[in-house]
Amino acid sequence: MSHYSNNAAASQTNESKVRLTAFFVLVLVISYLLLKVFLIPVLLVIDFALRSFNLGKYSPLAFFSELLVKTLKLPVIPVYLPPKRFAARIGLLFSVAILILHLLIPEAVLPVAVVLAFFAALESLFGFCAGCYVYNFLQRFKKFE
Repeated sequence: MSHYSNNAAASQTNESKVRLTAFFVLVLVISYLLLKVFLIPVLLVIDFALRSFNLGKYSPLAFFSELLVKTLKLPVIPVYLPPKRFAARIGLLFSVAILILHLLIPEAVLPVAVVLAFFAALESLFGFCAGCYVYNFLQRFKKFE
């Protein structure tokens, strides 16, 4: 995400970039399920961590997504960033779970990885961000604090 001059724009990201990043997550999870390469969940943990904690400019998946957005001249579709960041944190939890399960209980990885792949597919293919809905639901409760 580029630097913005005001706070409203700074809390925005590009939906095209987000959907491509989710597609890369989907491809990586499927690749992991097929190949069982330990470095794939390591990459996912690092990438989700970077995107979760305002370091998205260092995210390899976001970098390649931005490159593709520019190369393919995909539209810039502004979308509110905090729900996407929240969704990335959920992705981080799933990626950490996959990594731990890979090391301790390899046979238990499949359902966790399938859930992550499913939600990445929803975001990338249909633009449906389940984590964003959870974020918005939880924000309703903050109003009563």
